[in-house]
Amino acid sequence: MPTLPSWLTEPLWDQFQALLPERPEFHPHRPLGCHRRRIGDRIVFDKMLQLLRFGCSYEAIADTTCSATTIRDRRDEWIRLGVFVRLKQIALESYDRIVGLVLDQIAVDGSITKAPGGGEAAGRSPVDRGKQGLKRSGMTDGYGIPLGRVLAGANQHDSPLLAPTLDRLNDLGPLPDGITVHLDAGYDSDRTRTLLNEGGLQGRIAHKGENAPIQASRRWHVERTHVWQNAFHRLARCYERRVTVIGAFFDLADTIITVRSLNRQAWTTHLWDERPNRRP
Repeated sequence: MPTLPSWLTEPLWDQFQALLPERPEFHPHRPLGCHRRRIGDRIVFDKMLQLLRFGCSYEAIADTTCSATTIRDRRDEWIRLGVFVRLKQIALESYDRIVGLVLDQIAVDGSITKAPGGGEAAGRSPVDRGKQGLKRSGMTDGYGIPLGRVLAGANQHDSPLLAPTLDRLNDLGPLPDGITVHLDAGYDSDRTRTLLNEGGLQGRIAHKGENAPIQASRRWHVERTHVWQNAFHRLARCYERRVTVIGAFFDLADTIITVRSLNRQAWTTHLWDERPNRRP
């Protein structure tokens, strides 16, 4: 069973490959025939997708085509080159150009997941008997396209993470006027309202102690995006210890979510060679 359908993996790989530097098959300072050929980038890329989707260990996903050490080394190399960050930016730009990001309606919320291995961004989880957990403060547009995130320990409150999360808007270029930020009751404080006013943002915040269905505002879009992200088991149960590596897997997952949404929304209005026979 494939990790992802071909109509999704092929365009991802084509763009990912275009961001990689050209490398010779053999190391230029070693004589030919004295060492093994360099493992192909496509093989390692497919392994990264399997790690992200299934959440297994590097040793479990390694086989005769690629070792666990090679996967880790190539992953770190791509992180240093900024390939994952750039891939996500290209996906967002493509979505904005073809469909259009709904940037006048922004939703922000936090989500706690397990982090059994601890690490730089782990903390005692208040919802898991004090075990190690990871919190992400995620931001989406009005449809649910992930725009950015901030990682912190599970014991961090959502409210202090709002400011650095909203700072991710600066990476999106020109923004519309009158942006409305949808928040749950955890952000119901004067500090939050002051922060939004200073940034020229309008806030639609649920009030503490009042029962309000999530459908009453556009906050449910970010909740749905958290579910989409948790479908990638490496994010729902994170064993990575370094923030840079966790961020790379999140960037790859957000790219997949964005491209999948782009295919779904453009299916009825556009034609392309790899267009699926049915709407995704």
